[in-house]
Amino acid sequence: QVQLVESGGGLVQPGESLRLSCAASGSIFSFNTMGWYRQAPGKQRELVAVMTTTGRTNYADSVKGRFTISRDNAKNTVYLQMNNLRPEDTAVYYCNLDQGGGSFRKAYWGQGTQVTVSS
Repeated sequence: QVQLVESGGGLVQPGESLRLSCAASGSIFSFNTMGWYRQAPGKQRELVAVMTTTGRTNYADSVKGRFTISRDNAKNTVYLQMNNLRPEDTAVYYCNLDQGGGSFRKAYWGQGTQVTVSS
């Protein structure tokens, strides 16, 4: 099993920044993908940014140039630096870890952290 613990959400004004962190523990494979998804009220959960252990990244178009994902493989921790936040970034942000292949592939989720961007 894998446990994910998130931190760093909060209430900010438009244009401000936040940094989210997610620490994973448990049975973690040497190769995995960690990242962030978000879900706004009344909307489906969507990918924000993910990063593999080898450094490959994937960002949602809406956050490119504003958000940066990074990770510390030694600590099994992933970060999301969010700059120039907009009201439409308001959502619950979920940490995700995806590992294994084929029928052994499994995704794990954190409990979510609220990010609210409002003036």
